[in-house]
Amino acid sequence: MVRNLKKYKYVAINIEKKKFVGTFLAENEKDLARKLSEQSLYLVKAVVEKKSTASTFFSTTGKVKIRELATMCRQFAIMLNTGIPIIEALNILKNQSYTSLLKKTLEFIHEDVKGGLLLSDALKKHKRIFPNFLLSMVYVGEVSGALDKIFITLADYFESDADIKKKTKSALTYPIILIIMAIGIIVLMVAFIIPTFMDAFSTLDVNMPPITITLNNISIYLKNNWKKIFIYLVCILAVIILFSKTKKGKYFLDMMKVKLPVVNKITSSLITARFARSLGILVDGGLDVVDSLETVQIVLGNTYIEKKFKMVIENVRNGMSLTLALDSANLFPPLIIQMISVGEGTGQLGEVLNRSCGFFDNQAETALSSITTVIQPVILFIIGGSVGLLFYAIYSPLIEIMQTFGG
Repeated sequence: MVRNLKKYKYVAINIEKKKFVGTFLAENEKDLARKLSEQSLYLVKAVVEKKSTASTFFSTTGKVKIRELATMCRQFAIMLNTGIPIIEALNILKNQSYTSLLKKTLEFIHEDVKGGLLLSDALKKHKRIFPNFLLSMVYVGEVSGALDKIFITLADYFESDADIKKKTKSALTYPIILIIMAIGIIVLMVAFIIPTFMDAFSTLDVNMPPITITLNNISIYLKNNWKKIFIYLVCILAVIILFSKTKKGKYFLDMMKVKLPVVNKITSSLITARFARSLGILVDGGLDVVDSLETVQIVLGNTYIEKKFKMVIENVRNGMSLTLALDSANLFPPLIIQMISVGEGTGQLGEVLNRSCGFFDNQAETALSSITTVIQPVILFIIGGSVGLLFYAIYSPLIEIMQTFGG
């Protein structure tokens, strides 16, 4: 439990009357004097230090990148495994080449731990910086006495999560480029090429096909109203972005990820992989199943799934088996339910889930690669059809002109 500690700026002396000045966390001056005496120092003067604005800022805002968290966890694990004390390990970590946000945060954590706080309690003061999953795992590591192993597990988890996110971005990049190209080609032809041909046709007595007249009217409208259209598009985009930031907006978008074809397969695979890995780590680390599920709920990354997952937690809390609770919720593929059933039956739930992580990671990667396979031909068909239609609108009057002159 986090104690109400104050930060004291103190002056102390040792037995040789050598003066020492520094800062320390303590409940009161008596507690500070006791802690200093343990280091053979005698308190002379102490003043409560006011909280700095920097401390407030860095302890409440910002997020650390997953790759950086993975690096920090691995370095921490290596130091703990070699027998370096936590305080000394933190002192080394805060001087590493991290971002200024993480370095400053580690300075505060180092100071808190040096002042007597547990590492898990010191980390909890920076909940907006560190994910809840890390906070829960560090607590498990302290209780089980296997903090070095926990940090290795955390490093593996964050690296795998970062790899999946990177592959997700890579899979979506190519379709997005194709869509931008398609829009660019269509706008170029409608705004510039068709008007040029129409100017040339206007001097000739040619019957324009309906498609050519329609596209020309669209072109004229775009040229005369492009500023208004641009403003409308920006406003619509702003409304969508603002809506997506709201609770209802995020819930709606997350629900669409689960319901829409193609996208739902990717979402399901990614969430299943994350669920299996995180639950396996927590249960294997010795955390209670209900507590593990509550922590897992936070890292699922989908508010629609999280809402349904609450019923799973409630059912397990009321005595239902995890297998039955998950099966009735219909959140995950049947295979993971079967594996959990085996794990519960053998009493090795954590081990079974940890072994299955690789399979679900591969499933997620396969689902991600399939999006390009499905979307690419659709986009190419749209591009080809649009360009073909535009060429028909341009060249059918030309053919009529050639036939007129030829006749």
